[in-house]
Amino acid sequence: MAKLLSPDPRRIPKPVYDDSYPDAVSKQFTGGSDPELVAALAAIVGADNVQSRVSDLVRYASDASPYRDIPSVVVQPRNAQDLSALMRYARRAGRTLTFRAAGTSLNGQAMTNDILVDVKTHFAGMEVLDGGKRLRTLPGVVLGDAQAVLRRHGYMLGPDPGSTASACIGGVLADNAGGMRCKIERDSFHTIDQAEFVLTSGEIVDTRKGDDVFRKQCPELHKQLSDFRDRLRANETLVARLRAKFSIRNTNGLRIDAFLDEDEPVRILMRLLVGSEGILGVFTEAEIRTIELPKKKAVTWVVVPDITDAANYVAQLVDAGAEACELLVSDVMRGSVGQFSAAPAEWADIDQSTAALLLEVGGTTEDELQQAIAAAEAVLEGAELLAPLHFETDPKKQNAMWQLRNGLFGLIGQNRPQGAALITEDVCFPPAQVGEGAAELMELLRRYGYPEGVMGHAPYGNLHFFITPDFSNPEELEKYSRFLDELVELVVDKYDGSMKAEHGTGINMAPFVRHEWGDEIWNLFWEVKEMLDPDIILAPDVKLTRQSDIHLQRFKSFPKVEQEINMCVECGFCEPVCPSRHVTVTPRQRIVLRREMARQPEGSEVLGALREQYQYDAIDMCAADGTCAIPCPVGIDTGKVMKQLRAAQATPAEKRVATGIAKGYGAVEALGRTAVSGVNILGPALANAVTQVGRALISPERLPSVPGPMPHKAPQMPETSRNGAAAVYFPACVNRIFGQPAGSADQIAVPQAVVELGRRSGAPVWIPENVDGGCCGMPFSSKGFDDAYRAKALDLLERMWQWSEQGALPVIIDAASCTHTVVDSMPEVLSPADLERFEAIRVLDLVQWLDEEIMEHLPITQDQGRIAVHPPCSGQHLGTTEALMRVAAACGDAEVPAGAACCGTAGDRVMLHPELVESATREEREGLNRGNYARFVSANRTCEMGLQMVAGKPFESIAVLVERASRPEVTLA
Repeated sequence: MAKLLSPDPRRIPKPVYDDSYPDAVSKQFTGGSDPELVAALAAIVGADNVQSRVSDLVRYASDASPYRDIPSVVVQPRNAQDLSALMRYARRAGRTLTFRAAGTSLNGQAMTNDILVDVKTHFAGMEVLDGGKRLRTLPGVVLGDAQAVLRRHGYMLGPDPGSTASACIGGVLADNAGGMRCKIERDSFHTIDQAEFVLTSGEIVDTRKGDDVFRKQCPELHKQLSDFRDRLRANETLVARLRAKFSIRNTNGLRIDAFLDEDEPVRILMRLLVGSEGILGVFTEAEIRTIELPKKKAVTWVVVPDITDAANYVAQLVDAGAEACELLVSDVMRGSVGQFSAAPAEWADIDQSTAALLLEVGGTTEDELQQAIAAAEAVLEGAELLAPLHFETDPKKQNAMWQLRNGLFGLIGQNRPQGAALITEDVCFPPAQVGEGAAELMELLRRYGYPEGVMGHAPYGNLHFFITPDFSNPEELEKYSRFLDELVELVVDKYDGSMKAEHGTGINMAPFVRHEWGDEIWNLFWEVKEMLDPDIILAPDVKLTRQSDIHLQRFKSFPKVEQEINMCVECGFCEPVCPSRHVTVTPRQRIVLRREMARQPEGSEVLGALREQYQYDAIDMCAADGTCAIPCPVGIDTGKVMKQLRAAQATPAEKRVATGIAKGYGAVEALGRTAVSGVNILGPALANAVTQVGRALISPERLPSVPGPMPHKAPQMPETSRNGAAAVYFPACVNRIFGQPAGSADQIAVPQAVVELGRRSGAPVWIPENVDGGCCGMPFSSKGFDDAYRAKALDLLERMWQWSEQGALPVIIDAASCTHTVVDSMPEVLSPADLERFEAIRVLDLVQWLDEEIMEHLPITQDQGRIAVHPPCSGQHLGTTEALMRVAAACGDAEVPAGAACCGTAGDRVMLHPELVESATREEREGLNRGNYARFVSANRTCEMGLQMVAGKPFESIAVLVERASRPEVTLA
């Protein structure tokens, strides 16, 4: 029985295999890491913090770079003391340590074949200081989360790279990351104020304790730093060279100008670690100065007939106060037409020499904004513009324009040949010569047959471009090597620029550091390295190397897997929103593991181990909510593939059972209401004890448990009339089974609230008598029961066609996930004739109905106080999140709690795998506890239930909130 009902890892389909993957994991890793090494590390950080299975090693073997290396083990220190002990262990044992935070680095900074140290998992936490003027943060904090918190205070951190939503502050500091608005004086090197860090000696240094404490703590190092400082400052030629090289963006080398900018050795050391990419030590805490946010912004295209003309205006626009000024060349402009809504159609026919600037200006007030616009217009007065200036102030249209700029990475990644890598290069020319440099760079790309998509941060001379070599072809590897040599000649020898502006050096550019800086300064870099890491235990060959071809080794292959995930570039942008990120694997790691399965021949021991571990980690623990597709630059929904794998694993017997359940769903629904009543009587603890026995005998993937307080049973549907109804109302099955949250006293069930709101606003709704048994089919599609899903979809379409009188009335659905399933998935299983009927029906999500049809006609009589709003991921797909916030804000002081993302409930996942919801809501629960909220709302019943079960907050439907807020006031006559 168990084999019939439990997913069998042996039935996970094997991707196509061939023997052309030299980076396939060897069978020595089948059992994972060396047990002695695991035991030694477990004694330091605890057994739970040593990741040593073969799937752990594989999932950490890839980052956003084109490189791949299998670590010996992955260790997750809990604090600075653990890191100190790890440093001492590595020196004793002759091991090396390489640090990794988010894994969004592009140049191989987080690759190693020895010990990989995860400084993200246990290093989360931040505190706003001085009203937002400074931020105290741990290295595992996602930069976008920090920016969101600071934004509430009117401030932001200076760095704003394209990976803001996923990069961690530890990586931002280690790489000295920049961004579109990050002036040099705003980068991490210039804005870090205080820090705690760990050195290879094991010493934990805290700059807040002062230089005297540091001198007593590390007397020899203190003297070495002091002597180096004095010697360097005495060499006027070197001082001038360092000042010149770091006057433009440059992350291709160590920041030994710290010896010029700071006097105290402890502060010199702190600044040296910024941009060092983990080769000198590791930050465990930092205090960073922020900048004030412009509260008003305007954006425009500046289109001119010549790239040099465009570049010539940049400095003047920056001097006039521009916040950002991005350069786009002609190929980028043409390629964006039809791909991005903000791309003007006329760009399709522009000349090769044409270029555009994406110009952003801002101010703290409307008057300041208008002054900034006027200043920019004055600079451009008399310019030969190919389109009139139009300063856009609508935030949505501004976002669309920036999406064009940021979306080229995904566009090129999506269109690259199968098996090709996507390498993002990052050079810097002297800003005054960026136009000439860009033109020559385009010519170089053209000669080598690489995409000519050059764009970048024009005020800083910082240009980005992409190349897509297939490293499985030796000729392409040799061509890539020649291209880099010519690139160095262009950027360094001709323009005296930087080979890396803001992405860090990594192993990709390490062999070129000496060429760029010359022997004297290169030797100084090594002197500092050996001063702080005499045994070379930290990140060997990252940033500094004596291997001339290290950048041409260890490229990862891109074997063909499922079509939906083939184009993944492994950037990691999906990871911060993945519900399972804290408990098993992320979408990127699901794909990385599938690719390793493709590298393995059928029957290999490694493949068997990967399948066994993939079942729970990747398939069972996927919420399949599609949120990973939202931040993904190529729009990959990894959940769809997990559903395909579930479908492939389902036995014929299970498929027959699922189809039978779908056809008899009315009885299942009635049984569900009875079961809820039973739990209400027994209580969750006793009910869960009973279900755990069944889960052990049958399958935890098929029989749910009761992880927390259950809602009450849903009451009977309210009586409604077809006559005079403005809309059909289809209560989702979850709202026909579950009623008010446990412990609620002042609210009614969702169907009663919707009917009441329709009546109060003059737009009554009608609930058909035969709604029982109707279902969107999501419970079946999420488990991969395609036939059962198709049966429910066709059944619901027939019902909606009849209820709506062939589309005469709109149909309202009161659960965002059900609406999304109907709108997004139903068309995929319909015949042309059925699709025509479907398209004649207007399907409205509850939030959309409230926002568009109800709120304007509904007096709000009772302020609901502070309201925590959880936007369901289905609402993000539907585009109703802003509407949800508008409706909630009409009822009180509404906000999304810090850390809110997908709750991971995913229908029944909260009852199958409550640990998934625990993982998904970790950050949100902290925000809920800090927020002092009076009400908690969402727009999806299962999300509300999951959040109450795990977070202990009485989440309710937005309809219930609006009903309470609009209850008529009772007065005496």
